[in-house]
Amino acid sequence: MAEQPCPAPATSPPQQGMAPGPLAGPTPLGLQTHPRDKWSKKMDFLLSVIGFAVDLGNVWRFPYICYQNGGGAFLIPYTLMAVFGGVPLFYMELALGQFHRMGAIPIWKRICPIFKGIGFAICIIGLYVSFYYNTIIAWALYYFCSSFSGTLPWASCDNPWNTPNCTNYFGRSNVTWTNFSRSPAEEFYTRKVLEIQKSGGLYDVGGIHWQLLLCLFLIFTIVYFSLWKGVKTSGKVVWVTATLPYIVLLMLLVRGATLPGAWRGVIFYLRPDWSKLLSTTVWVDAAAQIFFSLGPGFGVLLALASYNHFHNNCYRDALVTSAVNCLTSFLSGFVIFTVLGYMAEMRDVEVEDVARDKGPSLLFITYPEAIANMVGSTFFAIIFFLMMITLGLDSTFGGLEAVITAVMDEYPQVLAGRRELFVLGLITVCFLGSLSTLTYGGAYVVKLLEEFGAGCSILAVVLLETIAVSWFYGIQRFSHDVKAMLGFTPGMFWKVCWVAISPALLAFIVISSLLDQPPLTLFDYQYPEWSILVGYLIGASSFICIPFYMVYKLVWTPGSFKQRLAVCIWPEKITRDLQAEVACASPVL
Repeated sequence: MAEQPCPAPATSPPQQGMAPGPLAGPTPLGLQTHPRDKWSKKMDFLLSVIGFAVDLGNVWRFPYICYQNGGGAFLIPYTLMAVFGGVPLFYMELALGQFHRMGAIPIWKRICPIFKGIGFAICIIGLYVSFYYNTIIAWALYYFCSSFSGTLPWASCDNPWNTPNCTNYFGRSNVTWTNFSRSPAEEFYTRKVLEIQKSGGLYDVGGIHWQLLLCLFLIFTIVYFSLWKGVKTSGKVVWVTATLPYIVLLMLLVRGATLPGAWRGVIFYLRPDWSKLLSTTVWVDAAAQIFFSLGPGFGVLLALASYNHFHNNCYRDALVTSAVNCLTSFLSGFVIFTVLGYMAEMRDVEVEDVARDKGPSLLFITYPEAIANMVGSTFFAIIFFLMMITLGLDSTFGGLEAVITAVMDEYPQVLAGRRELFVLGLITVCFLGSLSTLTYGGAYVVKLLEEFGAGCSILAVVLLETIAVSWFYGIQRFSHDVKAMLGFTPGMFWKVCWVAISPALLAFIVISSLLDQPPLTLFDYQYPEWSILVGYLIGASSFICIPFYMVYKLVWTPGSFKQRLAVCIWPEKITRDLQAEVACASPVL
């Protein structure tokens, strides 16, 4: 009998993606046969991350959530949830993507293989979001094109789509506003842009609105040519799409602050209601807002960071981009509420009565209505909807890049060198999946997908991702990975957040959201019970990938149950090393 010689353990300095010591993380698949793209400039990466995180939700959701939950008092739970929940997970995802240098599907082989279903779930959620989010951008494009006129089409009630309920109170006295009154902006949105009067609800969504079809086609064309060559092209596009919104926001803020009654809106926005802090709902809303705003769990941060240089300071990037995101939300509140104060002044009502709109209605009804009655309305309408388009495109770039990177890294033998074709196929799928949102009842479909496509499911995915990294991969191993990249180990604060605080916050949000499901409505339409069931199925269809893959992995892995469990839980490199040790210890005849 002879013994097979065993290779000596590597003692060379850490290579790209390798941390020193026995707890070091695995070598990333940066050793792939095909060299990985890199960001041309550090600023390309930062603008891409900021562009993804700062989206339409910063403009419509944060101001509404803020005033609804105590105004200035809401900033306390919001800040605490950001510090202890959102920012730590934002930092974790950037570090994971930069160290392992791969997308959301194959990265789990290097962390905890049994959780690989998380990557598939992320991709499905990304598709659901693309089905409705780009339609909202198409609405903005429709408004943008309609703004090129001397008189904005939503400025008066003298149009073919208007009804007897249309009431224009700007510049007129003795106008009575009733519960049946509809502003010209509301009727333009519902009866001209959406043409929702031609739909009977989800039972009868009607035909496709061809003007919106053209708008969506143009949006997806822009998205394709921004993504088809990878970060080399998207990194250049974000120099426009990520910076332009800030220029426009500042212009709108200055204009809003000079309007009569603006101060009423600002006071309403920030006036603290300390009693609200005793409500559980406020804390749930604060946590949900920060998680959805920063965007951990969508796979985007993993994908974007995977194109960084190995020793890039992702810790500083996480702090800077998170701060920019939160401050943008706060700034957007002033932009929105100065205008709401102006509208309350013109209607001679309370700001609260004007600020009932939330979601897209705030951007497509309330704000355009105010713009239509400003001096220079055409100019402000053009720049406002241009800002909305660029805010939306940034987030679409990030969301689809997450899917592209995940799938191409998982199947490099098939897709390497074929990115343009794969991106074309993905964009086509997204376009076809969006067709139902372009019907006359498409707004109902958008609301359903928005509520269930990326609601509790994405929060549950982030929860499992955090548990897999902190508890299974191990916080010490992860800390060694960070040290290999940055030269220092994450402090105790970050470790405690990753291991305990962030998972607890996420579990709290998921459970609270499942227990408290208010009736789903849009305009005056009450969603039928069967549609809520469909919504739950949509949400479950992505999350179910995780348990399905766990069962598949355990069943198809050879060996005893104990051996299977070890292979499924331990990172791939550790499993290979153990198998090599066993082979070395076994005699060979």
